[in-house]
Amino acid sequence: MKWKLTIRYLISILSIVFIVSIVNTVILLALILSQHNEDPEDIIHDTGENFTRSFFYYLSMEDGEPVVSEEGKDALTRFGAWLQILDENGNVLSDEFAPDNAATHYTPIDLVHKYKYMDDDFNTYFIGEYEGFSYIIGVPDSQQQRTIIMADPQQFLTYASQFLGAIIVVDLIIAFIVGFLFSTVLTKPVSRIIERISELKERKFEPKKMKRPGVFKRVFSNLNDVSETLQAHENERQKLEKMRNEWISNVSHDIKTPLASIRGYAELLSNEDISAEERLEYAEVIERQSLYMKELLDDFNLTMRLRNREMTLNLQEIRVEGFVKKMIIDLLNDPQFQTREIDFSSHAPELTWNIDQHLMKRAILNFIFNAMIHNDENVKVTVEVQEDGIIIHDDGKGIKKEEQAQIFDRYYRGTNTTSRGTGLGLAISRDIIQAHGGKVEMESEIGKGTMFKIRID
Repeated sequence: MKWKLTIRYLISILSIVFIVSIVNTVILLALILSQHNEDPEDIIHDTGENFTRSFFYYLSMEDGEPVVSEEGKDALTRFGAWLQILDENGNVLSDEFAPDNAATHYTPIDLVHKYKYMDDDFNTYFIGEYEGFSYIIGVPDSQQQRTIIMADPQQFLTYASQFLGAIIVVDLIIAFIVGFLFSTVLTKPVSRIIERISELKERKFEPKKMKRPGVFKRVFSNLNDVSETLQAHENERQKLEKMRNEWISNVSHDIKTPLASIRGYAELLSNEDISAEERLEYAEVIERQSLYMKELLDDFNLTMRLRNREMTLNLQEIRVEGFVKKMIIDLLNDPQFQTREIDFSSHAPELTWNIDQHLMKRAILNFIFNAMIHNDENVKVTVEVQEDGIIIHDDGKGIKKEEQAQIFDRYYRGTNTTSRGTGLGLAISRDIIQAHGGKVEMESEIGKGTMFKIRID
C-alpha cells in the first residue's frame, strides 16, 4: 500500500512537471511568433527594428516619391526618432527631424556600417524599404543594442529541439528525485492513517502515537480521540450486554417462580374437593403473581421507551410541596407501609416544576421504595423539599463505594439486595428525571445511609 501511494504521488509530480514544460515551450513560441503580428498603432511600443520594418504603414507615394503621413510624424516624435528617405543611388530625397550633421548620401558600405554600429553621436540606425526606395530611421541615445548573429535556421532548430529536450529531461530527473523524497515523506503517514482506519474497522481501538506525523498531526490526534470514544462505547456496550444477559437470567428466574405458583394453584383450583375459602386464597395468589409479572414487563417496556426517547411527556406546572406531600400521605395509607417511618419537611412552599406528574411520581416513589425495601423495617426515611430540589434520605445500610458507580445502570442489582426486583427501578427514575431536563445526585456511606437529590432546571 505504501509503495502504491508513493508511485502515484511520483507519477502525479512528473506529469505536472512535463505538462508545465510543454506549456512553457508553447508560450515561448507563441510570444516569438506574436512579434511578427503587431498592430501598426502599437509599434511605437516595440523595438526599433520592428518599428522600422512596420513604418511603411505611414508612407504613401506622391509624384513618384514616398511621403510621410501626419500619423507617421507623430509616431516618430513619440518614438524619439528621425527619418531619411533615400533613392536607389543612396541620395537623401527627404527627411523628418533629421539632425543638421546627418549625411546626405550613403554608399552601400556606409549603410552596412551604420546598421551594424552606433555613430559618434550615439545614434542607432535601422533600415527599411518601401516601393523601391530605402529609408533610414535613427534613434538618438537608444537603450537598445544590436548584436549580429549568423546562424543556419535548420541548425538552430536542431539545437533548439535538443536544448528543449535536455531541459525537459533535466526537469523530470530533478522532479523525480524531489518527488520521490516528498512522496516518501507524505505517503508514510497517509499509509499509517489508512492502517489506523482499517484497525478501527476491525474493532481495534487502542490509541497509538505516530512518530513525525508532519502536517497530519491533527488527523492522528482526531483518530486517537475517535479510538478512545469507540473504546468507551465498546466497553459500555459489553458492560450493558453483560448486565442485560444477567438481567434476562434473573428475570427468567424471577418469572419461573410466579409461573410455577400460578400453574400449581391453577391445578389446585381444578380440584373439586377444595373449600370456598381455599379457592379464594388460591385465586388471590394467582392474581398477586400475575400482577408481579405484569409489573416486571411494564418496567421492561418503560425502560426501553425511555432509553430510545420514545416517551411523550404530559407536562403540567405543579407546586412541588403539595405534590410530594400528597404522595407520602398516600404511601403511608397503604397497609404495606403503615408501620414505616417517613418524615416530610418543606423549605420551599412556592417551588413549582413543569413535569409529567405520573412519571415523576413513579421516579420519586422508586427512591422511597428503594430505601424501605432494601433496608430493615425500622429504617427512617426523610423527604425534604428545598429551593434547589428534593432530597430523599435514609439512615439504612448504605451502598458500597465500588457499587455506587453502577447503581443507576439498567439491569443492575446490588449485592446487598435480598428482595425480589428487576434492577430497573433506579435506572427508570434517573431516565425520567433526565427526560425532564434534570439530574439526580447520590451520596452513600456504609452504616450511615443513602441520600438522593433530584434537581430540575
